[in-house]
Amino acid sequence: MFELNAIRVHRNGRNILDIDSLQLDTDSFTLLLGHNGSGKSTLLNLLARQTTPDEGTVQFNGVPLSSLKQRQLAREIAYLPQHLPEAPGLTVKELVRLGRFPWRGLLGRYTPKDTQTINHAIEQTGVTGFADTLVDQLSGGERQRAWIAMLLAQESPLLILDEPTAALDLAHQYELLSMLKNLHVQHNRGVILVLHDINLALRFASQVIALKEGYPAFQGDIAQFADQQSLSDLFNIHLELLERDNHKVAIVC
Repeated sequence: MFELNAIRVHRNGRNILDIDSLQLDTDSFTLLLGHNGSGKSTLLNLLARQTTPDEGTVQFNGVPLSSLKQRQLAREIAYLPQHLPEAPGLTVKELVRLGRFPWRGLLGRYTPKDTQTINHAIEQTGVTGFADTLVDQLSGGERQRAWIAMLLAQESPLLILDEPTAALDLAHQYELLSMLKNLHVQHNRGVILVLHDINLALRFASQVIALKEGYPAFQGDIAQFADQQSLSDLFNIHLELLERDNHKVAIVC
């Protein structure tokens, strides 16, 4: 559980985030939504400790997030930024192996369990066929899955991802989110991620936090969020909700 209290983040003379109180369940599949500049990525970066608030506190499982040592944090939270880092000269398997660093460090000896964890992460994300391929030679969707395999090798109970579908076409967006949803349902991984697409949220989310101008405009389950007027107010555009194959679909009118 994340608990945020009296959070303020200021940039260039304005409040990027202004949150009096917010709790996030780290066991659910939670999407952060909102228009551009609403503070989604800033909030995600606070949760992943990539930045710190100008005011307020962030607690994780009852302790200040700032008090966790880096390797301890990596054992609890696996984070993937929007812009994937370069991996020069690394094969997919070598990249995934780096996920064991929080447990083994630089000089620790790898055990058969580590090898099993690495291989399992590769299998879970469907990258077995190019495990020996250089990461930089992969397509965008393949690179995303390779990096997520590295996150899974960390064995952290919580995955935090910043717009993982941003550089993917529609088919690969659904493929990636289906994979993450399966990891959540079948393997008990908590997932918190930023998305822009309302329809992807309606299809995959369990919980939604919607930000508007730095404020939490909505927090709740997806059934509560799938309200035509609430969606229209959040995105400042008239939307209608239709039922398609047991899923709600938002269209602009």
